[in-house]
Amino acid sequence: MLQCEVRVSYPGEHLTKSRRPSSFPGMITPTLQEQFGQIDIYLFDQILKGHISPGMRILDAGCGSGRNLVYFLREGYEVFAADSDAQSVDSVRAMARKFAPTLPASNFRLEAVEHMSFDDACADVVISNTVLHLARDEAQFEAMLQGSWRVLRPGGLFFCRIASTIGMESQFVRIQGRRFRSPDGAERYMVDEALLASLAERLGGELTEPLKTTVVQNQRSMTTWVVRKKLL
Repeated sequence: MLQCEVRVSYPGEHLTKSRRPSSFPGMITPTLQEQFGQIDIYLFDQILKGHISPGMRILDAGCGSGRNLVYFLREGYEVFAADSDAQSVDSVRAMARKFAPTLPASNFRLEAVEHMSFDDACADVVISNTVLHLARDEAQFEAMLQGSWRVLRPGGLFFCRIASTIGMESQFVRIQGRRFRSPDGAERYMVDEALLASLAERLGGELTEPLKTTVVQNQRSMTTWVVRKKLL
């Protein structure tokens, strides 16, 4: 079992993470950062709760440079990913060669989320982390959402982090439709509680837990939406 030592800092000190000697002579266990990379804290929460466990197939729809895949690759999960940016896909393939060399390069594809070529219902967990709010308009948002949902098997888990207006409703400037400019200057396609509830029902999913929204003071609002696809 991997073990790490974390020392909580006090005022004026830095938070430190140090490697510990393994119970096996000559073996050094990784630090938390080495083991999990820059994983989204709310995705990490799903792992801690046991909603994501070894043996599951993970598909990161809009993977970027793979910040959420380090742990899954290291721990032997069957991992798939897609992104429309070639450099990002190259980065994930390089990461896979390092941590999971038996996975084929074809698991990591240069494709837009709405046009992924993976089989229907091929994944136990689909990750959509800060991706859907990049949609230009409602049509693209719908296509991106449907593309991500299509590859999730019945009973599977859809993990989504997305920009929302929740908790900051009066601080956004509407550009057109559901595209808003937030106080941090970014333009995003934004959802709200009512929309997420209606989408879950229409897709045939149910919330695994209440929505969790993080409001970054006078900047932006991000909501965690975790939905389980109902069995047929």
